[in-house]
Amino acid sequence: MELKTTHWDVVDGVGTITLSRPRRHNSWTGRMHTELRHLLQAAEDDAAIRVVVITGDPEGETFCPGADSQALETHGERGGYDPGTPEDIANPGYGVDPTFDADFAYFLGFETITIAAVNGAAAGVGLVIACWCDIRIIADDAKLTTAHGKLNFPAEYGLTWLLPRLIGLSRATDLLLTSRPILGSEAADIGLANRSVPRADVLATAHHYAHTLVDTISPHSLRATKRQLSLDMTHNDASRSIRDAQARIDQMSTEADYREGTAALVDKRAPRWTGH
Repeated sequence: MELKTTHWDVVDGVGTITLSRPRRHNSWTGRMHTELRHLLQAAEDDAAIRVVVITGDPEGETFCPGADSQALETHGERGGYDPGTPEDIANPGYGVDPTFDADFAYFLGFETITIAAVNGAAAGVGLVIACWCDIRIIADDAKLTTAHGKLNFPAEYGLTWLLPRLIGLSRATDLLLTSRPILGSEAADIGLANRSVPRADVLATAHHYAHTLVDTISPHSLRATKRQLSLDMTHNDASRSIRDAQARIDQMSTEADYREGTAALVDKRAPRWTGH
């Protein structure tokens, strides 16, 4: 696919997707959604890519401020919302569990780890993307808002389900009812950001985190833990989680990387993962 609204780069097992419409401050369109899903599927299909970082083009001065205002106007002219995506759009993460088979819930179906490097304002769908990622590194001065209440929209893309799980019901209710903006520093205080750092350090911090995962954690352990976290969000059965973990232990303890991990621990050296 020709990339018109994103950039894609891969270095040492870490892929970086840059949302890039700088003249429109990286605002969201159906084309951007189509390219994002295409790139996420490409990452899922490439076993060498273990982590994907999503960030905004710094020339756009935001991460993603939500839907393009010009596109929002056309929705009204057409008499309803039009996502602007083709029927043959890629479906990364689909097919793992029916509860993941929807826009942005598909992030839960990935085995690839996702990190949002929020290097500027994130509103509406921009905040949605960050919330569905596994890890969030956010600029301490970045403004974040759900935005929907000021557009006569409902809370978007499962945020009423996801935000309470991330930050608790009371805090989520506040952000969703008021659409009030918060800064990245407050996002860190309430647990929405894993870390808040100066804007200039966001991408480097996210890449350092990603490469630490690639270098120190076995590939199968990363995939398994991500899948466990996602599946356990679909139920409230502790015994089911334990049984699933035990089945994975039985399998993974027979693998070469288990033997490598224990040998590295005994030898007090860095592990040399094979992915097997």
